[in-house]
Amino acid sequence: MPAPDSPAEDRADERIEERMRLSRLLSRSGYPDVLVLSRESGSDVLTKTRMEILDSLGGADPPSVRALAKRLGRDKASVSRDLKVLAGHDVVEYESDGRAKAPRLKHETVIVEPLV
Repeated sequence: MPAPDSPAEDRADERIEERMRLSRLLSRSGYPDVLVLSRESGSDVLTKTRMEILDSLGGADPPSVRALAKRLGRDKASVSRDLKVLAGHDVVEYESDGRAKAPRLKHETVIVEPLV
């Protein structure tokens, strides 16, 4: 971990502020609900199989994780693991209906911070 007030920590703070500015700019430009992921998070989180989950959730809301897994032709455990990662990065959330947890997209738009 970088020392307090180190150049690496300062750069991390700058990148967080840049993502916040980008989010505000996009909001003023007609994208009111935007999540801006860091480059590192984007490459770790947005894998091919997780993008398939997001594409599926964007098309219709499944009533449960099991229903989503069936729609994707994947086993429930692997879909649950992927959803946990996506939820941990604020990309998806769950609606509870009794015992069923229904995954939902949390934001209308998710982008990864620009490289430059």
